[in-house]
Amino acid sequence: MKVAFISGTSIVNSDLFAKWEVKTIHTPHGDVTYKTKGDFVLINRHGYGFPLPPHSINYRANIRALAELGCKDIVSLNSVGSLKKDLPPGTFVSCSDYVGLQQGPATFYDDELKGGAPGIANNLIPLLLEKLAPEFKIHPGKVYVQMRGPRFETKAEIRIVQSWGDVIGMTACHEADLCTEAGLNYNSLALIDNYANGLEGTEIDFAKFKDLVKENQAKVNRLFVRMLEILA
Repeated sequence: MKVAFISGTSIVNSDLFAKWEVKTIHTPHGDVTYKTKGDFVLINRHGYGFPLPPHSINYRANIRALAELGCKDIVSLNSVGSLKKDLPPGTFVSCSDYVGLQQGPATFYDDELKGGAPGIANNLIPLLLEKLAPEFKIHPGKVYVQMRGPRFETKAEIRIVQSWGDVIGMTACHEADLCTEAGLNYNSLALIDNYANGLEGTEIDFAKFKDLVKENQAKVNRLFVRMLEILA
């Protein structure tokens, strides 16, 4: 089974993939650098050079590259903020639906009167939830709210969207849409790195966010070790 992982800063900060082979593939939407070992493929959604902010990521190139590499099942790990008091930082979730109203979806249908039905396949999630337990408790069935970025949301914006879903981020909706269009199975995992701006009295800025991501790095490393074992 050829499985691809999509992640971000968490894999840049990890030495787990340091010895994986680095390759580049050309797609109609741009070149994509990826890492590979055996039947596994790994993409940093922000790129391996100067990291692109969420609104500038070449989502179409990333997903097209995975399709052309023969990957059918995609496991995505996203860093998210919590919109719920009972989902504190450090919690793992899996999202089964999403809201992406602020920015038009990335699509492969530029020249066709056609659109894919949105969704998250999560075909590997039952296996991962079973095998990762009890070491990892992952809360399934959550709703992801996507905002454009690169800035974080204002407190007023959080108050508006808090009832829309459980977690908030800037990347997963585009990836899920494109995977559906390309016939790939998108599997959602997300680590909550912070409460959303204003929730539980918190203040959020980029410097604090990077510190929170670093604090959760050991959890991410261990999660990847276990997933590689389970999906081998």
